[in-house]
Amino acid sequence: MVGDRRRDGCKNVNRRTKRNPSTTQREEAPAEVQIRLARPDDATIVATVLHKSFVEFEPLYTRRGFAATTPDAAQVLARMREGPVWLAVRNAEVLGTVAAVLKGKSAYIRGMAVLPAARRLRVGARLLEHVEHWAFQEGCKRLFLSTTPFLDGAIRLYEKFGFRRAEGGTHDLFGTPLFTMEKDLHRMN
Repeated sequence: MVGDRRRDGCKNVNRRTKRNPSTTQREEAPAEVQIRLARPDDATIVATVLHKSFVEFEPLYTRRGFAATTPDAAQVLARMREGPVWLAVRNAEVLGTVAAVLKGKSAYIRGMAVLPAARRLRVGARLLEHVEHWAFQEGCKRLFLSTTPFLDGAIRLYEKFGFRRAEGGTHDLFGTPLFTMEKDLHRMN
């Protein structure tokens, strides 16, 4: 605990550690998640993260819809030529990914995925903050994305970040239902 006395009588001022009540050892606080631009040699890991993040939902997609949501490494490389792809990394482990494509004065967010074991660590929030800052720096006035109605956790995150369902109703990805969510950026400070 911060500010407590250690056994040797010295004051503990290390704010990055905490006592584990079941042992006398100290545990390191979790390292912060870093966002970095993906490189071409990261294409396989991006494809792996996308697949592992969506595989639990595979039965809810059509076969072609799932394949489009979880591109292979060659398809990820093609996406990298269309716009930036970022990775969320902690302790050299990739926990999530997101990509963006400029569409006029808008940025289209795609390929947003967080590994199941990393959910609730604010990885998705960090990725969204990063892409939103990038889009604002690029002069975008709007962000938009497509999502499926069964990705409840993702939808809650998008709504928390100010995204709202766009007019126009639903559409589909090879038979998998989708709807568009959008956020205006002109209000950012």
